[in-house]
Amino acid sequence: MSLARRALPEDAVEVLRLRQVMIDALPVTGRNGSTDWHAESLPTLTARLAGEGEDFAAFVVDHPERPGALAALTVGTLEYRIGKAGNPHGRVGHVFSVATDPDARRRGYARACMEELLAWFRARGAGHVLLNASPEAEPLYASLGFTRDPDPSMRLLM
Repeated sequence: MSLARRALPEDAVEVLRLRQVMIDALPVTGRNGSTDWHAESLPTLTARLAGEGEDFAAFVVDHPERPGALAALTVGTLEYRIGKAGNPHGRVGHVFSVATDPDARRRGYARACMEELLAWFRARGAGHVLLNASPEAEPLYASLGFTRDPDPSMRLLM
């Protein structure tokens, strides 16, 4: 039995807290440490965790020492892109949040969450899964079968 479970609507505040842990660990560019956005994000996240749409999933591990708190989190979406060789149905998974509470690291919690999320992607026919990896997290992803993607990425902020 996995340590991880599907996140529930009542986990939304903790999911936002762990997402902030991840954001705060990113390089300084683009982050300001503010949590002002949490209140505005909470209703949408709560609805998504309630199961509105089959294209979003979050898996969590409960914190073993702090009842009501989460120790780790993974979140992903399933996107449709026009099919191609190797992925004729065009289903692509994207992992966009992986975070572990600093006092709960090195216990396999992120791995347990990732394994559940990858199983969720497989069950929905994803042809491949994308993520951005920090140097610290790359060994975990490599051990799960991820490889570096040579395609360049660009971004437009709206």
